[in-house]
This record gives sequence, structure tokens and C-alpha cells, in this order.
Amino acid sequence: MPELPEVEAARRAIEENCLGKKIKRVIIADDNKVIHGISPSDFQTSILGKTIISARRKGKNLWLELDSPPFPSFQFGMAGAIYIKGVAVTKYKRSAVKDSEEWPSKYSKFFVELDDGLELSFTDKRRFAKVRLLANPTSVSPISELGPDALLEPMTVDEFAESLAKKKITIKPLLLDQGYISGIGNWIADEVLYQARIHPLQTASSLSKEQCEALHTSIKEVRL
Repeated sequence: MPELPEVEAARRAIEENCLGKKIKRVIIADDNKVIHGISPSDFQTSILGKTIISARRKGKNLWLELDSPPFPSFQFGMAGAIYIKGVAVTKYKRSAVKDSEEWPSKYSKFFVELDDGLELSFTDKRRFAKVRLLANPTSVSPISELGPDALLEPMTVDEFAESLAKKKITIKPLLLDQGYISGIGNWIADEVLYQARIHPLQTASSLSKEQCEALHTSIKEVRL
């Protein structure tokens, strides 16, 4: 499953290559399991001719901020991935499609061509992703329900220790709770706990000050 590093890599690739460019062609898949709440034709009409102003992310959710709403929003699910033709973008290995396949891929759910000819596609081989068109992505679940982003909104070590002291749950499920800290998935949780030498089943409130500091440091080092 794509986690914070892959989604952040996609955001940065869009930011580095697509900002200030106008959408001149759009292809939205006719797949209502992935494309939510809007027909492909209405989705296409709503963003055609718009300019990409920024790429934003919270947790494992990404959205494109255009020069006016609504904005395309992506939940990556089990195998979602962003491709920009001719640009290397880090992807979860099970998300990747072969370079030899047609472009855009048969797994493409969202495809745009920009006014300079650059092409971007969101693919999903397993169809667990969600692509939506939202007036304000931060006001809608799941983004509205997320805790602080592990990369963009990190707690201080004192805030982190104080927060953990109030939690009677074991530490790994707490780290996986996107309402507590957003962006940490299974492999990151395993790695940060290993680096901090903390057992996944230790109760969060029982962590010593030194363990809290070690865990805070490992999250900072492993998250990207």
C-alpha cells in the first residue's frame, strides 16, 4: 500500500513539473468504483482549461489546487500511483505499471495533458483508490478527520510525550491511527518502532521519556 513517502514524492513531482500549466485535455475513466460522485464527462468539463496552482497533501491523501474550485482529490488505496510522462516518480512497487504498456496505461483513472504537452496520469491496478472532485478537500472526510501530518505538521518532542502519556492503547495501533498522526502506515510503524527499540505491544502511556524521545526521532528520520 502506498504510504506517506510515495504520496509525498508524487506531490513534489507535480509541484516541480506541473504548476502554472493549463489543463488542455482530460480523460476520466468510466469506473464508478474509483471515480466517486460525478460522471466522467462532468469531471472532465469541470477541470478542462483550469490551471494547476499547487499540489497539496495531508496524510496519504493528495489533491490538485486549481485556479478555481472544484479540485481533483486522490486517495491512493492499495495500489494508486501518479505517473508523469518522462519524469521519475517514486512508487509503491505493487502500484507500478510496466513501461512497455500503452500510455496512458489501461489502469489510468485520471489523465490530463497540460498546455506544454506534459502528461499526468493517476493509475490504480486494484481499484481500491478514490478519485473525487471537491470544492474544499480539507472539509470532507477523510481529510477533515485526520490528525497532524507526520511530515508537514510534526509535534514537538514534549507535545508528543505528553500526548502518549494519555493513551492507554498499545503503541503500534496508535501510530496507525490516522486521526492521531496522519501518514504513518504499517511498514513505517514497524520501522520507527524497530529503530526506537520499542515493542509494538507496549502501552503508549507506559513509554519512558527516553523512549518517547527515541520514537520521536525515529519518526522524523524514517517518514521520508
